[in-house]
Amino acid sequence: MNPPACGHWPSPISAELLTAQGIRLSDPQAVGDWLYWLETRPQEQGRCVLVCEQAGVRRDLLPAPHSIRTRIQEYGGTPYLATQDFIFYVLDSDQRIYAYDLNQHTSRALTAEGAYRYADFCFDAQRARLLAVREDCTHNAQHPRSEIIALDLISGALSVLAQGADFYSNPRLSPSGNQLSYLRWNHPQMPWDGTECVLAELTPAGAVAQSAVIAGSTTESIFQPQWSPAGELFFVSDRSNWWNIYRWTGSSAEAICAMDAEFATPQWVFGMSSYGFLSADEIFCCYSQEGVWQLGLIHIAQQKLRPINSPLRDISSIFCQHQPESRALFLGASATQGAQLWGYSAGNYAPLQHNKFALDERYLARAEAISFPTRDGEMAHGFYYAPSHAEYRTAPDNLPPLLVMCHGGPTGACETSLNLKIQFWTSRGFAVLDVNYRGSTGYGRQYRDRLKHHWGITDVIDVCSGVDYLIAQQKINPQKIAIRGSSAGGYTVLAALTFGDSFNAGASLYGIGDLEALARDTHKFEAHYLDSLVGEYPAQQQTYRDRSPIHHIDQLNCPVLFLQGLQDKVVPPAQAEAMVSALQQKGIMTEYLTFAEEGHGFRQAQNIQRALNAELAFYLTVFSRN
Repeated sequence: MNPPACGHWPSPISAELLTAQGIRLSDPQAVGDWLYWLETRPQEQGRCVLVCEQAGVRRDLLPAPHSIRTRIQEYGGTPYLATQDFIFYVLDSDQRIYAYDLNQHTSRALTAEGAYRYADFCFDAQRARLLAVREDCTHNAQHPRSEIIALDLISGALSVLAQGADFYSNPRLSPSGNQLSYLRWNHPQMPWDGTECVLAELTPAGAVAQSAVIAGSTTESIFQPQWSPAGELFFVSDRSNWWNIYRWTGSSAEAICAMDAEFATPQWVFGMSSYGFLSADEIFCCYSQEGVWQLGLIHIAQQKLRPINSPLRDISSIFCQHQPESRALFLGASATQGAQLWGYSAGNYAPLQHNKFALDERYLARAEAISFPTRDGEMAHGFYYAPSHAEYRTAPDNLPPLLVMCHGGPTGACETSLNLKIQFWTSRGFAVLDVNYRGSTGYGRQYRDRLKHHWGITDVIDVCSGVDYLIAQQKINPQKIAIRGSSAGGYTVLAALTFGDSFNAGASLYGIGDLEALARDTHKFEAHYLDSLVGEYPAQQQTYRDRSPIHHIDQLNCPVLFLQGLQDKVVPPAQAEAMVSALQQKGIMTEYLTFAEEGHGFRQAQNIQRALNAELAFYLTVFSRN
C-alpha cells in the first residue's frame, strides 16, 4: 500500500487535543510562600482564572463563571496584584477593581461602576493606596483618556497623579515611597518606537511635587522601569540599537552589560517583564539572540552576564522575590514542552506547574533557524519546520505542501518552542515556514524599523523570498503553497496573495484588507500606528489605497479563507466582509466563517477547533486541484 500523500498523514494532534492542552499561563506573582498565576481556559469559554497555591495545594480564587481580565487598550495585560493581605483584581464582567481579603475570604468593589478600565497596579503600603493606569471612556469610548491614578483604600478617594499624555504605563514606587517612575508616550509613537521615562518626587501625602524625563524620546524606546532593592532605578533602552538594561545614576544612564541582544519585547500589553532583582547585587533576566530566548544572571557591580544553560527557548513574565528568600518565577517553554511556570533559586531551576501533556517526540517537528536572501538584495530570517511523523517520511516524489506563517504586530516575532498549532500541520505532512520578516523584533532596532513606511511591501517580499529559498533547496512542493496570518499578519497574507506570486491559497484570520478603513476605524492604541508603517493619513491617502488589497481585487486570483470574530474592535468584521464580497463577485473560491462571541483572537475551545479544522479542509481542497 502506498503511503498517504503529504498533508494527509493521520496525526494524533487533533484540534480537540490542541484546545485541551491549550490553557495559556500568564502573569506569575509570589508573596511569601504563596504562588499566583493566571490561566486562560478555552474549555471554560476562555475564562481567565487566578490560581493560588501554597504548600502544593492550589485553588481558583473565584468560581466560574467569574473571569479576571482587563480590556484596557483592547489588548489588556496584567489584571491583578497580590499583596500580603489582599489581592487586587479587575473583574471582566464590569471592569471594576476589587479587593479580595485573604484573611476574611471576601471581595469588595473598590471602584464605582462606569466606563473605566484599569491595569498595571502598584501597592503604596505606607499610604494605604493602590496606584494604577486608568482608561477613562466616559467622554469618548473610541479614544479614551489615559492617566495614572491613586486609589485610597480607606476612604475610597481617587486622585490623578499623571495626565496629559496619550498613554501611560508602569507606575512604580521606589522602596522609600518618595519617588515614582512611569512611562508615557504620545501619538503617533507606539511604545516600541518612542517612550519617555519620567521620575517624579512625591510629597509625604503622595502628591507629585515635581517630575522630569530622565530617558527616552520619540526615537528611543524605554521598557520596564523598575526599582532595585537598593533604591536604584533600572530600565531597558534601545538607544544602542539593542534593547539593553540601564541604570539611572542620578544624572545619566549607564548600560549594565551592553551586548547585541534584546532584553525586551514590544509592549503590546501592560505588565510585561523581562528581568527582576534577586538581590541588590544580582539581576535575573531573559534575553533574545537570533530570535531565541535565553536565561541569564547579571552581576550589577561587575556588569557581567552569566548565561544559564537550559532547554528553554521562549521565556517571559519574570517575577523576582528577594525576601524572605531570593527566587524568581517565570514562564518557559522548550522544543518539546509548552509553556510552564518555572522557579529559580540558588542556581537551580525547576517547573512549578507541570504540563502533563506527553506525546511521542517522533511526531514533533523542531525549529530550524534560517536566514535567506530577499528579492530586493537584503536578508530576512525565519524558522523552518520539516514534516515529522512516527511512520511516514517525505520523498522526492512526495514533497510536502508548505504553509507560510505571518506573525501579528507586525512588530512581533516568531516563537521557537513547542507550538501545537504548528505541530498540527507538520504532523500531517505539511512543512511550515514561520517568517521573522524585516520589521520583526529580536534582531535590533534597525531591523525592526526596516518595515517603517514599507508595510505591505517589505513583508510581502520577505514571505515570497522565503518560498523562493525553500523551492531552491528542494524542500517543498512548489505547486502546493499556502499562507496564513492573523491581525496584521492577516494583512500580509492578503497583500502577498494580491501583490505577490508565490501562493496557491491563503487564510486571513481577522486580517486587514482596507488600510484606509483601519486608519479611520481602529481603537486609540493603534490609531496612528499606520503613520509609521504606511504614512500619515489622509495626507498619503493614495499610498493607503495602493497597498490595500480591497482596491486591487483584479490581481487576487487564488482561493482565500476568512475567519472573523464578530466582536472584534481592533479589526472590525467589515474588513473581512468587504473582501469576501469582492472575491465572490469575481468568482474566486472563498469561505467566510464567523464567530459571534469572539473578539480579536479566538478564546473558546469549540471556536478554535472549528477554525482549525476548516482551515485544514480548505487547503486540502485547494491542493487537490493542483
